[in-house]
Amino acid sequence: MSDNKNIDNNSPNDDRPWPQAGRTRMIARSPLGNIGTGDEWDEDAMLARMDDKHVFMMGDNPALPRMPERPTLVDFFKYRFNKIAVNHLLGACKRAIDDGQRDEIAMACLLHDISNGCLIRPDHGYWSAQLVAPYVAAEVAWAVKYHQALRYFADPAVGYQYPPSYNRFFGPDYEPPEYIRRDAEIARNHEWYMTARTVTLYDHYFFADTAMQYNPDDFTDFINRNFRQPPEGLGFDDTPASHMWRTMIWPNNFL
Repeated sequence: MSDNKNIDNNSPNDDRPWPQAGRTRMIARSPLGNIGTGDEWDEDAMLARMDDKHVFMMGDNPALPRMPERPTLVDFFKYRFNKIAVNHLLGACKRAIDDGQRDEIAMACLLHDISNGCLIRPDHGYWSAQLVAPYVAAEVAWAVKYHQALRYFADPAVGYQYPPSYNRFFGPDYEPPEYIRRDAEIARNHEWYMTARTVTLYDHYFFADTAMQYNPDDFTDFINRNFRQPPEGLGFDDTPASHMWRTMIWPNNFL
């Protein structure tokens, strides 16, 4: 259980009032982030605390930078994604651009692990593809989805080896499940195979990237060319992915 009072924290300047002002705003963890961890939290105890001064959080959390009213992709990089994800994604994109790769490949590099930034880790390629599909070329979303499965399988013909870091992450005896094997085979036989495979070639892990730090604003022009930014703002444009962007805007909402 977490309590939050209205304390601003590096939010973009605006005059919007904070919701639920003057009350302690309780944060109930999302079940997915809690189940199986061994950490205990008592929702019944939180429910028992509810009164005129204790409510469950809904809306902007002053412990987080406040998002603009019409958030852009760059805003999520600046105000929501964790530092490791930001550096990893921007670094992959920058390497692809510097090597003269097509915009579709560089854009897939920018977005390939985006769900890891502030949403969900399991099946990150699939979630990331759904997040961005309404806003990018179909080839980009496809590559984002299938890079996850391809990461587990070497392709010596193009210089891709099984990542040594995976032995550290999962143990040397780890075997990917059947659906990963199935989707890797689907990808190998697809016309966009090399788009997804090239993403895996630029998918360096954070501990290989610590010497460089990247600024999301430096990628604004590239993003504007390759990402269909909705005028209403991400999360408010009524696409099949809008709810996922809203979840990242208000990650501590009770409902």
